[in-house]
Amino acid sequence: MTTTAPPVLNPRVIALAHYAARALLESVLARHGMTFQQSVTLRVVAVGDGATETKNLVDGVVGSLKIDAAEARSVVDELIAAGLLAPDGPSLVRITDTGRQLFETTSAETAPFTARVYAGIPAEDLAVAGRVLSLITERADAELAALKK
Repeated sequence: MTTTAPPVLNPRVIALAHYAARALLESVLARHGMTFQQSVTLRVVAVGDGATETKNLVDGVVGSLKIDAAEARSVVDELIAAGLLAPDGPSLVRITDTGRQLFETTSAETAPFTARVYAGIPAEDLAVAGRVLSLITERADAELAALKK
């Protein structure tokens, strides 16, 4: 019997893991008529402390999803139109009760998937993976910023 060596971490391995996990999330989101971009945006407000500056929300989504500000603003507008976010003064948005309920529902529905995916992975391995992936993200963000100059 031959054994295959585990893959070395590289862009393809990272992408495969990302898209596999994202597909699980999107299967839940689709049942609720929500997109991945909307979920990421709603989460920023849901885990925040009260109302959020719209500009900071847009900047955060741009940084997370690597999309342009106009697209991020469009996602915010979609969430407002759907009644999941609401304006709070001239420059703030807040999550609505409906938005909070949807965030909590989708989080609860994805939790079992997450638990099964991460089950049995030693804490030390998760810590190493977290450090490595954070460093890769930091370096990739720096490269992207240099390209935009």
